[in-house]
Parts: sequence; structure tokens; C-alpha cells
Amino acid sequence: MIDFHHLLVTVVAFIVLIGLMVIVHEFGHFAVAKLCKVRVEAFSFGFGPRLFGYKYGDTDYKVCLLPLGGFVKMTGEAPEQNLEAPGTHTEAPTDDPGAFTAHPRWQRMLIGLAGPVANFLLAFALMLFYFSWINEVHDDVKTATVEWVVPGSAAAQAGFQVGDAIRRFETVENPDWSLVETRAVLNLNQSVPVTVDRGGKTLQLSLHLPAEVKGQEFKLDKTGLMLQYLPGPIVVEEVTGNSPAAQAGLRDGDAIAAVDGHVFHTVIPMQSYLQDGKGKPVALTVIRNGATLAPLVAHPAMIDSAWRLGILEADPPGHPQPLPLPAAAAKARQFCADNSFLILEVLQRIFTRKVSASQLAGPVGIARMAGQAAEMKSWSPKFGLAAEISLNLGILNLLPFPILDGGMIFLLLIEGAIRRDIDTNVKERIYQAAFVVLVALFAFIIFNDVTKLPMFTHLKP
Repeated sequence: MIDFHHLLVTVVAFIVLIGLMVIVHEFGHFAVAKLCKVRVEAFSFGFGPRLFGYKYGDTDYKVCLLPLGGFVKMTGEAPEQNLEAPGTHTEAPTDDPGAFTAHPRWQRMLIGLAGPVANFLLAFALMLFYFSWINEVHDDVKTATVEWVVPGSAAAQAGFQVGDAIRRFETVENPDWSLVETRAVLNLNQSVPVTVDRGGKTLQLSLHLPAEVKGQEFKLDKTGLMLQYLPGPIVVEEVTGNSPAAQAGLRDGDAIAAVDGHVFHTVIPMQSYLQDGKGKPVALTVIRNGATLAPLVAHPAMIDSAWRLGILEADPPGHPQPLPLPAAAAKARQFCADNSFLILEVLQRIFTRKVSASQLAGPVGIARMAGQAAEMKSWSPKFGLAAEISLNLGILNLLPFPILDGGMIFLLLIEGAIRRDIDTNVKERIYQAAFVVLVALFAFIIFNDVTKLPMFTHLKP
């Protein structure tokens, strides 16, 4: 059944997010073009037929039918920039001082660079605002400690045990749990070396990560390795009526400190333990109003095709802790640097076929992420996702591929090296071919996005 509220939130969040990214990117081109006195004929959000807008001076500021991008159209623009109608380029008069091609190559390269740079600045500004005005601090752990290992899983076969502290995962020293999960996604269908500390002893293990399953999002717990995310016990926000938890005497606000003596901090590893028990009764160590109760015995029931107790876990506690401007700037700069290097590594692994191209997310994938972030109570995912997408857009546009900004800059560098312009007809053919490739890639990414939707994966969302 379609959740129309979620669908509406997803669509609105996607349009706002993409609209912000596109307007900032194109404004970078627009601003530098104006500074260089290049005549800008159109500043458009979207492609296709013009819906509405207004004309001021030489420029038509407009909104078009398809809100999946945008463009700045300059007089005499080179074929690589004519995305509105590839192959329909006409040369401007050579004596027109407002024409793009009448300006020096260094100015044209600056105009090309301005879009990606605007995206980098936007990402930094978003995170600077977040860290200096919000900076939500959650009580999550900053380590990578094994909370549970599923019996018989790849992690169990690799030798992991509860309580192991991961000191090195692949090439990363002393990672936290989020970095372990990030590095795992980059090494699917491979075995990665892992160094753990077990009771003061250093052990060398090797974890084999499964191959990517088409249409399914990878999670580290598929290996049977479950890491500790939070420091405290499982806090129960709500107990479902007449559930096993309710029958055992569990109440809203209780904290589950242990199950059969096993300490769990979140519901997912506890759920895994219940599945392994196949419905056998469990003894719950419960903290109520600061006091530890006598063990409560619960009989798990089969709910939604899994053994469950019937509880809803409370969100982890958090509070805003804004940083001074210098510290916020340092955090924002580090966020942008870390995510930029991660994007470059993902691209490098895709090109070397170490990571599947299906890891790329297109409009549908971005819309899903935007909708999920919009419905979260925390501000962190909203700002983080917007900054990451802005960085993605900037870096991808710098790739030396025709039609992209990087392709235009690359051709200008070649022309500068050979000291003459490349023949216009040759450019036309190059960019027509590139346009076909780009459309094919776009279609592949959308198809890949659609296959990840819950209706096609047969997974519960």
C-alpha cells in the first residue's frame, strides 16, 4: 500500500534539495560569466518547455518543465555547454564582445570552474551553519566494538567474538563504527584484514564481505558482525498491547540492560539473538526508575515473520551543542575533505571494477534519501545529506568528460597546448556522442534506483 504522506514528503524534499543544488551550481557559472562580461541569455531551473519566468536585461530567468537540472545559456557558447539542445550550436559573430567564445580561454575556464566551486562552497557553508548553530551531540560511542556475532555467520567463521575492539579495518587505523560500515561497502565480495584487541591481546582476522545483491542495500550485519552504537541499555519507548513484552510486565520507559545475561545496547542485535533462540523464553534484566528489577521472563512471538518481544525502541538521547566559529569551521572543512576523498575513492573503485556502478544513486535514490532525512527528527541527516550531494555534484562535474564542466575545461587546456581552437564540427561530434553515453548512463542509474525500491526487493521497508 502506498504511503501518500511519505510520498509527498519525498517529492517535496527532493525538489527543494535538487533545486538548491542546481541554482547554486548555475549561479556560480552565471556570476563569473557576468564578471567576465559574457552575455547570459538564459538562467534556467529545469529543462524542456518554459513554464514561467521573467526577463531582466539580456537574461531570461525561467523555470522549465523537467526539474532535474538546469543550465546557463551564454551567447556564442561552445557546443559542450549547449545542453538545452545538443548539436544545435551556431557561432556568434566573431566581433561580438559579449560572446562566450570571444573571451580568453582562462576566463572561459574560470566560468566552467565556478559551478563546481559554488557547490563546494555551499557544502562548507551548510556544515559551518550546522556546527556553529546546531551541532546535535548524541550519546553514541566513538569506537568499533563487537556487540554480537551471529552464530554460524561469516563473522563467526572469521573468529570474531563479543567484546572485540576493532583497531584496524582494511587500511583504517582505530575506526569508529560508522567508518567500519563505510569501508565495508567499498570492499564487497572481498576479504578484508581486521585487527582486533581481545582482552589486551592483538589478533589478526580476515572478514569476507558478501557480494552485492541486486536491489538490496548492504548492511554490515549481513556478515553476522554487529557493532555497538550506543553506550546505554535499550530504552523502551512503547510496549505493544498484549505483546510478549507486555505479558512479561515490561512498561513504557523501562530499560533492558541484558537478555539472558547478554548485554545489548540496541534492538537489532537483540532481535538476532531472539531469532537464534527460535522462540525459547528469555530472561530480561530490566531497569525501572533507576532500580534493577528481578528478571522478567518473556516468551517471544512470531510477529512479521520474525521472533519479537513487541517493543518500540526510543531514539538515542541528544542535545544541541553549538561550537565556536573557528571550531565549527575546522569541523566543516574536515567534513568536506573526508567526504570528497570518499567520493573520489568510490569513483576510482568503480572505474577499476572493484565496486559495482550500481552503488551510484540517481534521482530516485536521492529522492528516497531526501524523504528519509526530512522525516527524521534530527537536523544532522538533513544538513549532512545536502552537503554530501553538493560535494558529489561539484566533483562529478569536474570529471574530464564531454558535456560536464570538466570536459569543457579539458578541451580548453588542449586548445591552449596546441595554440589553436579545435574545429567546431569535431567538437559537435564529440559532444553528440558524449550526450548519448550520458543519457544511457542516466537510464542505467534510474533503472538501478527503481530496482532498489521495496516493492521490487520484496523486503519490508
